[in-house]
Amino acid sequence: MSEKKPLTWLQRLGRWLLRLGGWKPVFVLPESPKFVAVGYPHTSNWDFFPALFWGWASGLPFKWIGKKELFPPLLGRVMVWLGGIPVDRKNSRGFVGQMADYLKAPGEGVVVIAPDGTRKRAPYWRSGFYYMALEAGVPVALGYINYKTREVGVGSWFLPSGDIEKDFGIIREFYEEKGQGLRPANHSPIAIKPRQETVVPGSASAGVPE
Repeated sequence: MSEKKPLTWLQRLGRWLLRLGGWKPVFVLPESPKFVAVGYPHTSNWDFFPALFWGWASGLPFKWIGKKELFPPLLGRVMVWLGGIPVDRKNSRGFVGQMADYLKAPGEGVVVIAPDGTRKRAPYWRSGFYYMALEAGVPVALGYINYKTREVGVGSWFLPSGDIEKDFGIIREFYEEKGQGLRPANHSPIAIKPRQETVVPGSASAGVPE
């Protein structure tokens, strides 16, 4: 078993800020240099602070996703330094393929995604996080925030099997116990978008899950 590294100043700061806010950090992390981290539920802008402090406390190299238009020449450098990954949605590999390529590349990295995609109640989850992890062969970490127990962090993880219905059952079971947003009425059901029966040939979205 490898020796534990001493905490960095940023990890100490993150843990101190969490304690100050009455939050308990949870670190049930995959033993993998790269993985996809799901963040759920996301029902309020206030989620940003405990999530940010937990990210600092973990010491993990987190990345978040934004369309390339959000990364202009000068500001873009700052955005990348803050962990942003510009995604070109016109790229022939598509959003999922680009992120899978990043996850398959050497090195460490964690891609964080809020699959409900909004602070309001959505009818289903966007499944792109699942397919990028499946293609890259990396774990999906189940990150959560619970305002009732004041816990924030990653509480479980799994390797995608390719059977999305079965794996979403694992996800639902976990969040039934753990997830508790600031505004529970805004919880999005953990459901998969019904597949479209017809897809326009050659369209950018053909064969690419959300």
